Amino acid sequence: MAAAGVEARGLTTEELDGIRDALAAGRKPKVQFTESAGQIAGQIGQVVGLEDPAVSEEWVVVKFGRDELPFSPVDLRIAPRGAAAAKKVVAVPEPEPEPVLSGPEFLIDKPIERPKPAPVQRKSEDNVENEGQEVAAPAPRKVARPVKAKPSPQLTVTLAYAEGEWTVGANQGAKALAKPYVIRPAEALKMVQLIDVPGVQEAVEQILSGERAEAEQQAQRLRAELAEIEARLAELGEAGSQPS
Repeated sequence: MAAAGVEARGLTTEELDGIRDALAAGRKPKVQFTESAGQIAGQIGQVVGLEDPAVSEEWVVVKFGRDELPFSPVDLRIAPRGAAAAKKVVAVPEPEPEPVLSGPEFLIDKPIERPKPAPVQRKSEDNVENEGQEVAAPAPRKVARPVKAKPSPQLTVTLAYAEGEWTVGANQGAKALAKPYVIRPAEALKMVQLIDVPGVQEAVEQILSGERAEAEQQAQRLRAELAEIEARLAELGEAGSQPS
């Protein structure tokens, strides 16, 4: 609704020239909206710029609150002295009224919560006598920790075969109890039979079989060599027994 008593004559040419000079000097002249501006009639704004009137009828840019909008010179007039620029008013919502109970509230509908009595701390006769005296706290007892026995060094017995010889050695940790010494193949087989490990026992038996076959071949060579030597001696004996 337009404000009463606001003329709708608009800005004259002389007033527009004065506004243009004020803008050039860095000022923002105040103007008042006329009835032709509609609901904001009577409000105060500031002119912040003039556009080309040949492009649009609304070429006077006015800052109203936080907005800058173009208006026609008919919608504006020079603001009276002492008029302040309009500020937007933020509507504060009114508090909602408290609901009115339709009927009286009876206490019989709600359980009555009675305050619980504080517990009474009873003092024994000993506490009464010792009250006000410092009580020494018992000293903490030291719990003896079980002593773990130091484990003995690991004992290692080694049965080895290398270069046609069986050896046995023994170590306890890093200490050598017995340096490797040579044993007979039969003793090595007995040791393996005691631990009852089929895979190891078969490997030892294969080694012994190989050694046995090699020994038999060597014995045959020696017998052949011995037979040749004995035949040679027999020939030499017969030659010496002939008369000269």
